[in-house]
Amino acid sequence: MTVEGIGLNEFVKDVHKTAVDHGWWEKEPSFPEVVALCHSELSEALEEYRKGSGPSEVYRYDGSVYDGRMHGIPIELADTILRILDYCGYAGIDIE
Repeated sequence: MTVEGIGLNEFVKDVHKTAVDHGWWEKEPSFPEVVALCHSELSEALEEYRKGSGPSEVYRYDGSVYDGRMHGIPIELADTILRILDYCGYAGIDIE
């Protein structure tokens, strides 16, 4: 997904469609749940910092339930942004 050539509201629609396509909206979360999920992503970014990860360091960690997934502060911050944009798409919020 890229923002190049489209407005932020169009990007929000794409983010929300992707979330729906991946099953994130099978059971509609309440607003407090959405906020908690955003907070969770920020907490994961903080944990990366506490483990000594640099602000732009991204890595793969094997040997856990997260095998092969990307980790690092940038990943967790991106996840936070995507959760916020996803909710904006769901709620019809004009984020521009």
